[in-house]
Formats: sequence, C-alpha cells, structure tokens
Amino acid sequence: MYDFTLVDAHVHPFINPDNSICQYALTRKPEDMVAKLKEVGVTLCCGSAIVPGSWLATWEEVAQCNEECFEFADRYPDFLIPGIHIHAMFAKESCEEIQKYFDAGKLHWIGEIVPYHTGTQNYAVKTLFQVYELLSALELPLNLHPTGLKDIEVIVKNFPKLNVVMAHPAERDSYLAKIELMKKYSNLYLDLSGTGIFRWGMLTHGVNEIGAERFIYGSDFPVCNPAMYYAGVKAEGLCEKDEELIFSGNFRRLAHL
Repeated sequence: MYDFTLVDAHVHPFINPDNSICQYALTRKPEDMVAKLKEVGVTLCCGSAIVPGSWLATWEEVAQCNEECFEFADRYPDFLIPGIHIHAMFAKESCEEIQKYFDAGKLHWIGEIVPYHTGTQNYAVKTLFQVYELLSALELPLNLHPTGLKDIEVIVKNFPKLNVVMAHPAERDSYLAKIELMKKYSNLYLDLSGTGIFRWGMLTHGVNEIGAERFIYGSDFPVCNPAMYYAGVKAEGLCEKDEELIFSGNFRRLAHL
C-alpha cells in the first residue's frame, strides 16, 4: 500500500491580497487559497511568497517576502511548508536567513526562487555559490524557475550534494532538453507546475527515460488550477508506486519530512 497524500510542492502563499498571483481575483484571501487546495485533495503544500512583477532591490524587501510566507505558515502550521528567497546581491544576508530558520526547525525548502526576486537572471553567479554551499551542507533543496539550462548545469555540476528542483516542464523541445540534463545529473529534479502536463504522454515519456523518482507534483497555485495537474498525472496511467512518488514521496524525501 502506498501513501496517497497529495503534496503541492509549488504554490505561492500570500497575506496581502495584492500579492495573490491569481489572475482573475478568485483567490484574494489566505483562507480562500487553503480552502481551494484542500478541496482538490491537497494535504500539504510548499512555496514562496512573491510580489508580482516586482524586482526586489533591497534585503528588507526580500526579508519581507520571507516573513509573509512564514506568517502564512504560522496561520496554517500543518498545511504550508515555507519556501524562502535568496538574493545574489545579498549572499551574506541570505545565508544568515537560511541558518536562522533552519536552526529554528522551520526550514525544509528554498523557493521557488524567481529571477525578478533573486537579483539576477543567471543563477550561477559567484555571489550565490556560498549560498549553495550552505544549502548543500544543510541538505536543503533548491526550487528555481529556469531562465536557461546552462546556469543550472553549472550549479548541479559544482554542487553535487545540492538537490535542485527545476520548475515547469515547458513545451516539448525545452522539456526534452531538461530530461537530457537530468540524465547527466542525479541531483536534478523537475516539478510539474506550469506548461507541460497537458501535453499527452509528457510525463510517461519522462518516467520511462529517467524514472518517477525525479518528478514532483506542483501547480503554481493560485495562478494555475491544481486539479488540472492532479488529473494530468492520473490520466497517464502510471503504476501506484510511481504516482505515490510524484504526488508526495519525492517531495517528502527531499524535504526530510
């Protein structure tokens, strides 16, 4: 028997209604977000708070995003695993933030980090290497929004103990390139949020190529419909063990839950 709890590894919690990324104003309160995810069957979720369309220029702005995420988690302590931001211009502060929350027993995940909050379009900048060293030592996974694959390869190659979770399969050519990169590096994973899962056979192809152990269910809620991603996985006809890994097992293993 397998654990069929459903973990959404890619959401964006908010306290301030202006920070909801829902495009049609259906989710404007934290309680609305929790209720909708639970309605779909999600029993646990994870992700970072973001300010839509904002380039964070100061550490205070970065810290505020992280604080908003932890405030959401304090309101729903059995439902949200907070994911925090790091910033290329504030590597020392990023490390201190990571260590603070880790020492408090509150940190299991970094991200999803996005380029407009990270201070760079290239995640392989030297200023972030000390952050990646710390994440490797603490065995904390890094979930990031790819802007390309060259910088991701630099990270997974130079930090083999750092588990990196790419967000968004994207369309066929981009997805196949991600699969080829994942074949080279066992510490590289993919969450299913965003474009991709609605392409019939996408997930089955990936599982056949590299195994179900490398894929993680995520939706990008509240901008995307979590029920669609759940149905997309179920429709592929995978075995029960593979579904369990994708729906919860892989996330729990990486997050040490």
